[in-house]
Amino acid sequence: MPQSDLKHQPPQSGRINLDPEGAEQGLAQLVLTVIELLRQLVERHAIRRVDGGTLTEEEIENLGVALMNLEVKMEDLKEIFDLEDEDLNIDLGPLGNLL
Repeated sequence: MPQSDLKHQPPQSGRINLDPEGAEQGLAQLVLTVIELLRQLVERHAIRRVDGGTLTEEEIENLGVALMNLEVKMEDLKEIFDLEDEDLNIDLGPLGNLL
């Protein structure tokens, strides 16, 4: 496939775009993937703390608002960089998918 054809293709699901012409897109995909992974880990930890009763009502409310705001911001960034949820799920080969 000619180099000029590669730069016009959207990122393939589960793969980072390494095309020099689309470096910004590939970097955005990688950064958003890491942020999404961290967001999911924080969300799971928060749920465990809520279920364990170690948070006050105010802390639960603040945490919920923060997680909702982060999710909205992630949606905005995915739209800006023309990425879908599938684009953030990087294939790690024998380890399976990241998310």
